[in-house]
Amino acid sequence: MAEVPLLPISRAMHEFLTFASEADMIALWGASFLLCAGLALVMERRRARRAQIDGVGWMPWTGLFLICAVIGGGLLAVAIPGIIRG
Repeated sequence: MAEVPLLPISRAMHEFLTFASEADMIALWGASFLLCAGLALVMERRRARRAQIDGVGWMPWTGLFLICAVIGGGLLAVAIPGIIRG
């Protein structure tokens, strides 16, 4: 089977993820949850500023923001001591 060529940035990311510690992986998950929380916050503000509020579907953006922010913050709080030590 032929090997798929990787771009330089994806090659570096592949090497990082291959040899990353558990603390690094937890920090990546935490950062991704915080990114999702930021997206939910933007979408909630966008929905709230809409002129015709009945023209949008129902999505619990505030709840998603809170859940993602708490999970992301907790994962980063757990990962930071391991990153500092290692």
